[in-house]
Amino acid sequence: MNRIPGLALALAVALLGRFLADSLGPALGLQKGAISGIMMAILLGVLVSNVFRLPELVQPGIRFSLVRILRLGIVLLGIRLSIVEAGAIGLKSLPVIVGTVITALVLVTYLSRRLGLAARLGTLIAVGTSICGATAIVATAPIINARQEEVSYSVACITLFGVAAMLFYPFAAHWLFVADPFRAGLFLGTAVHETAQVAGSGLVYQQYFSDPKVLDVATVTKLVRNLGMLAVIPLMAVLHHRRHGEEGAAAPAWYTMVPLFVLGFAGMSALRTWGDMDARPFGLLEPAEWKDLVGYVRIAAEYCLAVAMAAVGLGTSIAGLRRIGLKPLALGLFAALLVGGASATLITLLY
Repeated sequence: MNRIPGLALALAVALLGRFLADSLGPALGLQKGAISGIMMAILLGVLVSNVFRLPELVQPGIRFSLVRILRLGIVLLGIRLSIVEAGAIGLKSLPVIVGTVITALVLVTYLSRRLGLAARLGTLIAVGTSICGATAIVATAPIINARQEEVSYSVACITLFGVAAMLFYPFAAHWLFVADPFRAGLFLGTAVHETAQVAGSGLVYQQYFSDPKVLDVATVTKLVRNLGMLAVIPLMAVLHHRRHGEEGAAAPAWYTMVPLFVLGFAGMSALRTWGDMDARPFGLLEPAEWKDLVGYVRIAAEYCLAVAMAAVGLGTSIAGLRRIGLKPLALGLFAALLVGGASATLITLLY
């Protein structure tokens, strides 16, 4: 029950963002849909969270929206693709994923040392930028003995520049890879930090440029990239302890680093494949009924993601960034630009 106020606030911000987007477009002489409701929800959430002092009462619901509702939306997105389509996208995206991850890990770690930052802070920013944002940071922190302050700083950097990338990169992707939804989606899936931010950027692209395939490619690419935690987190922990001679906690079991929503997405894709293969899906539905059901699940996924994007905005504190300092912010900015540049370069060269 304590989640209801924050969940209601995130839902209200998402719906208001959509209403404002639909209203402002015609008012400014633009066609309906020219302004993204997702983008408006994010910006409105940032405005609300930084102009007003949100009570602690709403925080559990905002966190629930940002974690649970987001993951539910990602799982439901699996209905958009057959398991064959999802697998093909994942395999095709691997060279760019591996290239961007290695580039970020090596160069961000090197630059952190050049800037004189604490080794643990540099490791956390490198892992968060290259793999999956705050999730990778939180998983890595205990096995390198990171302090809570270092975790908070690195998460703040990832959040700040990830949100900026989520709002800017859809337009950069369209400009760089116009008329090629696979390359645009691959860019968003490898250049934006968090899973939530990738989903948001894909939705912004879909709403502005009417191409749903970009969201599909970006989502699958990001889920495959998330699995990089299985190799990268233990590797970075070993390198950190060898370099600095520290004793740390053992790396977590590999299966704890496989996000369950990745398996859920694959399960929904398998369900879509199974339903599409039957003349009478599951022996229960007519083809038209199955098609309608798929459409309803797709709509539910987008509403879940809209609520999660509103929660991203509501959870973004500009004032909190003042405590970070210029050097970590500079490293976070460099890391974000580096991943985007490496992704665009590799896509241009390989596809």
